[in-house]
Amino acid sequence: MYRALALKAIDNDIDFDDEAALLDVAGLTRIELKPQSEGNVVYLDGVDVSRRIREADVTAGASRVSVHPRLREWMVEQQRRLGATGGVVMEGRDIGTVVFPDAEVKIFLDAAPEVRGNRRYRQGGPAQTEVTEEAVIRELKERDARDRNRAESPLKAAEDAVILDSTGMTLDEVLVAAEEIVRAHVEPQTTK
Repeated sequence: MYRALALKAIDNDIDFDDEAALLDVAGLTRIELKPQSEGNVVYLDGVDVSRRIREADVTAGASRVSVHPRLREWMVEQQRRLGATGGVVMEGRDIGTVVFPDAEVKIFLDAAPEVRGNRRYRQGGPAQTEVTEEAVIRELKERDARDRNRAESPLKAAEDAVILDSTGMTLDEVLVAAEEIVRAHVEPQTTK
C-alpha cells in the first residue's frame, strides 16, 4: 500500500518529503488489494499496478513516504479496514507491531541483507538491466536503516512474533516453515 501511494506521488510529481501534499493526494487515492492464487493484485485508482510498484524507484519512494507520522496514521486506518473481518494474511514492516498488535499469529520473516538483495535483484528479471545486484543490496540496506530508525513505527519484530530467518532456505522451505508456525498456533485452539 505504501508502494502504491509512492507511485501516485511519482506520477503526480509530489515530493516524498512533503507530508501535507502526500496527505492531500492520499485522501483522493483508492488502493485495493485483490487476492489471487499467485498473490495480491494491487489496484491504484482502478489500475493494476502490481508489477510497477516493485520497480526500484517505487521501492525507494515507499520507504521515504512511510516516515511521515500523519501519513502512517492514514495508512494504518486503511490497513485495519482491510483486515477488520479477520481471516487475512498481511505483510508489512509494522503489521505485527502497530497495525495488528493483537494478531493471532505473527511471523517476522528475515534474511541476511545480501540474500534479500539477491532475491530482489532476481525478481527484477531481464528487464532490470540498468540496476546492478550491488546497487539493489545497497538500496535495501539503506531502506532497512531508514525504517529501523524512523521515529514512527520503526521496523522491528513484535515481542510475540516468531522469527523466521530464511537466509539459507528455498521459497518452498519458507512456505512449509510458515505453515507449521500457523498450524502450531491455530490447531491448539481448534481442539479445545
